[in-house]
Amino acid sequence: MKRRKFISNSIAAATGVVIMPTIVPSTVFGKNAPSERINIGQIGFGRIAMTHDLPETMDYDVSRVVAVADVDTVRAAKGKQFIEDFYSKKTGNKNYINVKTYGDYREILADSSIDAVIISTPDHWHAQPAIEAAIAGKDIYVQKPTSLTIKEGRLLSDVVQRKKVILQVGTQQRAMSQFRIAAELVRNGRIGKLHTVKIGLPGDPAGPETTEMPIPKNLNYQAWLGSTPEVYYTETRVHPQNSMTDRPGWLRCEQFGAGMITGWGQHHFDSAAWGMDTELTGPISVQTIAEFPKLGMWDVHGDFMAKAEYENGITMYTSGGYPNGIRYEGTEGWIFVTRGSYTASPTDPVVSGRNSKALDASDPKILTSVIKENEIHLYKIDNQHGNWLDCIKSRKEPVSPVEIGHRACTVCLVTHISMKLERKLTWNPEKEVFVNDNEANAMLSRAQRAPYGTDYIKL
Repeated sequence: MKRRKFISNSIAAATGVVIMPTIVPSTVFGKNAPSERINIGQIGFGRIAMTHDLPETMDYDVSRVVAVADVDTVRAAKGKQFIEDFYSKKTGNKNYINVKTYGDYREILADSSIDAVIISTPDHWHAQPAIEAAIAGKDIYVQKPTSLTIKEGRLLSDVVQRKKVILQVGTQQRAMSQFRIAAELVRNGRIGKLHTVKIGLPGDPAGPETTEMPIPKNLNYQAWLGSTPEVYYTETRVHPQNSMTDRPGWLRCEQFGAGMITGWGQHHFDSAAWGMDTELTGPISVQTIAEFPKLGMWDVHGDFMAKAEYENGITMYTSGGYPNGIRYEGTEGWIFVTRGSYTASPTDPVVSGRNSKALDASDPKILTSVIKENEIHLYKIDNQHGNWLDCIKSRKEPVSPVEIGHRACTVCLVTHISMKLERKLTWNPEKEVFVNDNEANAMLSRAQRAPYGTDYIKL
């Protein structure tokens, strides 16, 4: 009760509204004992929640999604309908569940009957609700990128580990067998000594000129902006009002992220680190060349080339000029891995004919090599969301835990800082600072607009 009261008071202080959380008993969601159910609150309902996070979670009987929060009341209502329709179809019972809707996610955190949360918000709203959920004792599934800045990513990892909650990062390539197999083959020396990794990652196009529009009555725009600077509303900057599947404009605004280097970069950097055995460290230097739009509202990077050097002697190159995927090159051959035909959402980059194979190698015999019992075997799962639910029950570490997620996101953000400064940077992955570079270190965090942001969380 003290925790709920504290969170409610925090909401009241920020919004001027006194909120009385609605507590929904676990027992109403099925004949099984409450301890057998994981009651989940969905934070943010958009294309990723609708096409990916929610369906893949609700497929498991152990889960019950009982609430949805969104700063857009239309989207919150659509989330409620989506969840209720899913369960009605699954169970044959039209009245199976009555999903609660909220305009402030902290009401979900205040509900003691909710065990866990899924965070499918825009990138600038990942770290704060995840940290606050950990403080509230909730287990967490958070979409990538893990954080907007390296500073808040480190805070997130530290808080999650201290609170001992289960956090799974949505880097679902770890659930795709070809990425695990490729990493195992590389880690076990099937291509000799690994020396080079090449990652294909596209940029984004320049955006249109825009004009100010009236803020929709259904959108709490101040809360949507969160900790980022106040700018005028235009639909192109936020999300489409009449579509749930079109790519939202905020993905291409540096105010809310960094573009494809974080959007897809965390997927590929995470998978590459699996094969490079660098999951808990990072590069020691990064050098980039990048193009940025000179006109228009969309201002994230376009075409680019990045070179990252690691202490173990591996050099990693990233560019849109490579096929979308990861190519490991060793002294005795190469392995290339990609998603193949898989997409998490309708607007994901699609594979082309030249890289349609999900797994390829310089010699087909490399791919049929058996990993022996005494060799390195990596964490094997079938589904990212299912693994998260399993780990909530077992309290074991999931396949994509917070520290590994933070480290992969850090590679993205260090690369982006190099793009902006247009020079080579030396990075200390142990201390998480740039070496003798005050200008670069000033970019490890961003100014935050009160009362929003991780700087204002009471730890």
